[in-house]
Amino acid sequence: MNKPVVVSEEMLTEPVIVADVAPAAKAAGPAYIVLAGISFSHFLNDTMQSLIASVYPILKDTYALDFAQIGMITLAFQFTASLLQPVVGHYTDKKAQPYSLAIGMASTFFGLLLLSAAQQYLVILVAAALVGLGSAVFHPESARIARLASGGRYGFAQSVFQLGGSFGTSMGPVLAALIVVPFGQGSIAWFSSIAFLAILILWRIGRWYAPQIKAKQTAAVQAHPDAPSSRRVAVALLVLVALLFSKQLYVSSLSSYYIFYLIDRFGVSTQAAQIYLFIFLAANAVGAFLGGPLGDRFGRKIVIWISILGALPFTLALPYAGLVGSAVLSIVIGLIISSTTSSIIVFAQELVPHRFGMISGVFFGVAFGIGGLGAAVLGELADRTSIEFVYQVCAYLPAIGLLAVFLPKLPRHTR
Repeated sequence: MNKPVVVSEEMLTEPVIVADVAPAAKAAGPAYIVLAGISFSHFLNDTMQSLIASVYPILKDTYALDFAQIGMITLAFQFTASLLQPVVGHYTDKKAQPYSLAIGMASTFFGLLLLSAAQQYLVILVAAALVGLGSAVFHPESARIARLASGGRYGFAQSVFQLGGSFGTSMGPVLAALIVVPFGQGSIAWFSSIAFLAILILWRIGRWYAPQIKAKQTAAVQAHPDAPSSRRVAVALLVLVALLFSKQLYVSSLSSYYIFYLIDRFGVSTQAAQIYLFIFLAANAVGAFLGGPLGDRFGRKIVIWISILGALPFTLALPYAGLVGSAVLSIVIGLIISSTTSSIIVFAQELVPHRFGMISGVFFGVAFGIGGLGAAVLGELADRTSIEFVYQVCAYLPAIGLLAVFLPKLPRHTR
């Protein structure tokens, strides 16, 4: 099914139009069972990852951590994933690893066990880094499998894949409120059973994936006559990174500190604040699913424009809203701003299709890295000022969406 192309390094930014899904596969449509399996695995993976942020109040109270130290935990988790994902993607471009997903999930398994038993801050950082390592292995290759099973509906497949991850992220606060808060840090070990289930599913998907891998063949590199120049491709990639920066940093500010914001400003309980966080993250999941098909139908550039700039009025209003208003605005923001993720990733993949794994790794990695670095910086800012001030500053981040004007128009058949 997959027909990879080998090119020289100096041609890295040349936009190559390749049919990585065979015509017969396109006619047959998406492989729904495989898409469902990889999306469910993404759900399990991100459910476990989201537990880290969800247990921050427990860790903060138990070990007397400040906001900067909380941010460093996020950085340890996100930086590991950010650093390794492009490396994994680059390697799997050359040699696909169908069983690497199950092996990478084992890192998350041990990371959760270590986090449940950690008694020192340094051990907590190591446990978070192990979970990040599992994410680094999981995302690039699983994104490739989703595209391979897309039947040519790339935006739809990416949205299905993202949907699992987004709902997994939203489940973390709920599970923390129902299990971790009542039963304590040690209950995190119970979630290692989820990691074990994910290992079994990913091993089965690896068995499906292995026969699809064919020997690489050298092919001539020919750009479509209407494709953007290599310079425009490079500029477009930088713009997409900046757009992802604005989206992911804002989402990270809510994911990491929204609980503290609600507790400090409105005096709600930790469990109630986690439910409000779940509402925001669930809206993110719905928006992430809708964005891909909309990009397939109307064009990814239009979706990127609307989803980032469209959130700006609501992010500006959030710091001044009451409790109910904040909940409503968080839903609207989540629906709008998250719909851009699939379009940004698929747009980047179409700009550099001969480096699919590396590009997927870079963009997934940048998303994680920006979230981690941003969480650390915002934590330091919150210590020096206040949580309310952080959200007043972050409210302007969607304005970076104006950079979408520099994105090129891709040939129609590549979208």
